[in-house]
Amino acid sequence: MTPKEKAEEIVEKYHKLGKDFTRGVSMQEFSKECALICVNEVLGYMGADRGYLFWSDVKDEIKKL
Repeated sequence: MTPKEKAEEIVEKYHKLGKDFTRGVSMQEFSKECALICVNEVLGYMGADRGYLFWSDVKDEIKKL
């Protein structure tokens, strides 16, 4: 899976979750924020592990969506 595919997958999960719970906020922006929270959590626990570069790339791809 590419970083872009992972970014899209995470955003889509939160998009579905928050669909009925937000008012006045773009679902795309809400979903991106949720996904960024998730990725930041992953990165916060990884330190300099092998997957750190991948998750940094996922975060960059989320910001582009």
